Amino acid sequence: MGRFGITEILVILAVVLLLFGGKKIPELMKGLGSGIKEFKNAAKEDQQPADKKEENKEEETK
Repeated sequence: MGRFGITEILVILAVVLLLFGGKKIPELMKGLGSGIKEFKNAAKEDQQPADKKEENKEEETK
């Protein structure tokens, strides 16, 4: 039950298309993409040293 084949993926895509329609899918993908981008930016900020974070905050307030 761990792997999906081509048939299963096509069935899932068909169900999503039927549920949301062709016009809503690009909006959903755009929202998903922006959410992933925000998550990556937040993760990158958490990995920076503390002194770098303070410098970035000072630059944003200017």
